Amino acid sequence: MMKKKFIQALLLMIFSGSIGSVFGQVKRLNDPSIVAHNKRMVFESWGDFRPYPKYTLGIQTNFAYATVWGWLSPARNRNYKNGADIRPLKPTGLEVQRLVELEFQRAEAARIKVQVDTLYTRNVQDLAHWTSATVAADPLWLLYYKKMLKPLTDFSENPQNYVKWHLKDDKTYQNMLANGGIAHLEKELALLKDHYKNSRTMDMPRGKRFLMYHETLIGWRRFANQLRVFDQKNNLFLDYKKLLTTSRTKLGSDWNPVDLQIAQKIMIEYHNKF
Repeated sequence: MMKKKFIQALLLMIFSGSIGSVFGQVKRLNDPSIVAHNKRMVFESWGDFRPYPKYTLGIQTNFAYATVWGWLSPARNRNYKNGADIRPLKPTGLEVQRLVELEFQRAEAARIKVQVDTLYTRNVQDLAHWTSATVAADPLWLLYYKKMLKPLTDFSENPQNYVKWHLKDDKTYQNMLANGGIAHLEKELALLKDHYKNSRTMDMPRGKRFLMYHETLIGWRRFANQLRVFDQKNNLFLDYKKLLTTSRTKLGSDWNPVDLQIAQKIMIEYHNKF
């Protein structure tokens, strides 16, 4: 086993040494024709078509030139030598044009990216204004409408007594219930509550949402004023009813003064009540 490993190591060393000797003998190739061709392919200059011709007694005697550029060369070689400057990296070369075009494309891509980013940012902002998920954080809602609409949100959904209706007493509530005032106010309240709920839960533009807030606020003020007027009218009606009942009770069958005395007595008794 040890002998086998020794043989393998020895063969590896011999192979490595032979490879090194082979590569060590390679010389750097410096062909002037290849160097001139490389210069033509970049930006340095157009020309220097090596190998050069040699003439003896006016006869071209360089076989290398004849086979590359001369009469023994392919037609495409002669056309290339006698043709226009086709350096790719010259000021107007194809490679320079491609690089310039790439730069224009890069600038255009950057401009488009800015526009796309702007559209994305605007869409995100619009979404924040459209969606109902962010209505609670809107500054205008927090600073104004939340406070102004708080009486509506605090008002009972289905009030069933004079306390929840913010009326004077139960008699007023029962009278309004009998004459249809409560039924009318219930419809108005349901419409306001529904309008307010839609303004808070539906997706819509921010401007439309605040228009709905404003419409709800105007409706609430109208409703509160209507409720106050109903309360006052019913209280006045009950007071009149009470006064009439009291007047009928006080008037006896044996009391028969003149009309002037009756009017004066009533004015003195009730002059501070109206």
